[in-house]
Amino acid sequence: MTSTLPSRAMIERALLLVGRTHKASPDVAQAAREELARWRAGSPAHAQAVAAAERLWAGSDASALQGTLPLPHRQSPSQAARRRTLGMLGAGGVVAALAGGGRWYWQQPLEQLALSTGKAQQLDRTLSDRSELSLAARTACQVAVYRNRREVRLAAGEVRFRVTHDPDRPFLVMTDWGRVRVLGTIFTVSAREGHMRVAVADGRVGVWPYGDAGGSADTPGVLTDDPPVVLQAGQAIDVDRHGLGARRTLPPDDVGAWRQGWLVFDNTPLPEAVARWNDYVPQPFLLRDLPRLRELRVSGSFPLRDPQAFLQGLPDMLPVRVTRAAGEPATIELRSQK
Repeated sequence: MTSTLPSRAMIERALLLVGRTHKASPDVAQAAREELARWRAGSPAHAQAVAAAERLWAGSDASALQGTLPLPHRQSPSQAARRRTLGMLGAGGVVAALAGGGRWYWQQPLEQLALSTGKAQQLDRTLSDRSELSLAARTACQVAVYRNRREVRLAAGEVRFRVTHDPDRPFLVMTDWGRVRVLGTIFTVSAREGHMRVAVADGRVGVWPYGDAGGSADTPGVLTDDPPVVLQAGQAIDVDRHGLGARRTLPPDDVGAWRQGWLVFDNTPLPEAVARWNDYVPQPFLLRDLPRLRELRVSGSFPLRDPQAFLQGLPDMLPVRVTRAAGEPATIELRSQK
């Protein structure tokens, strides 16, 4: 006679759907409930897998699933059912259940990466879901792909994203100044000089400043509130500790232009532009007379392979003079014209 006991793979699929009914956004949760009902009706084994997954989820906080799992001489019906479930999960499932059952399983990342680049380095990385990340120089971020969400925590630098569409797993980018949720495909997020900048080349992204990101600690991947700003292709915005800046437009080709060997500045404060160059040049540019230079802004596109073109053109754009101080190696200094 053919066994109707569910396999571990069946129980894992059921846990995935059960988890979505509890942890996902309302629309995704409703779709998961409907899919779960259809899948449960498909066979007796599916029905048993759903029952097992629901017991694991409901028993996540029960004392029988904390620390150790005793073997009582007499078991209640619910304890016996739970033990049968653990047996079907196998050794790995027992470890998961001991650590917190269904919720523990749901919360474990499927993929984790710590990515970073140094001076003059760039890095391209494709995730397991086929989303693509491109890191500019001096960038550090952590990536985690879960069953119900995908998260990138950007500590410093800039990343260009090309995100694979998956409505069941929102894609989030977090910095110290706010959150970004992907509603489209290609965009950049940078974290520099006390602010976050978001620029969109294709599609749409929602932007929340820090402290206005919706959701909760229990559902970090679900932003329940509508974003205060939705950026379309060819739009950008800065976010700092004061909140959202003004939305502005830019050519979509300028988004992540460093991947093609260009630094693009659009009314960029001179100290920030110099810091961008210093991510790539072997000998850093030094800003002198900083109080006078801080308010100056620069615009233009410059090839990364030719920083001298930037230095030679700078005095024509701004009241700045470029000097080379003696030494080994020689120091390049930017000073105010007096």
